[in-house]
Amino acid sequence: MERSYLPLLLLVGFVALNAALILLISHLTLRPRPTAVKQTPYESGMPVLGDARERFSVKFYMVAVLFILFDIETVFMIPWGAYFRRLSCTVDLVAGACPSDRLSLFGFWEMLVFIVILLVGFIYVWKKGALQWD
Repeated sequence: MERSYLPLLLLVGFVALNAALILLISHLTLRPRPTAVKQTPYESGMPVLGDARERFSVKFYMVAVLFILFDIETVFMIPWGAYFRRLSCTVDLVAGACPSDRLSLFGFWEMLVFIVILLVGFIYVWKKGALQWD
């Protein structure tokens, strides 16, 4: 069991060593030349418009939470797609394929129910006006 983690540990060690080495080389080779322009905050090429601690509308957070919720829900489609053949076969797969007389639509209906539940939730949120910026 210890050998199965060895490649992962080597990768993590290599990444950490590489990051430290890059930071060390840049620290040793570059001379800091601070100016007033370089010390100002930079936000995607736009000048700063106010304080960083200003209040946001609750609607902004509602849209953000709903986006994360529906985004995470759709991530569940990836394992379903990976196991679709197994879910749609009533017996074990033979050479990665299902015998034609043993096909089932269980996997398809399972995802269809999942998508309908997501769609109902999305329509509910839409009708409640949670996606409105007005």
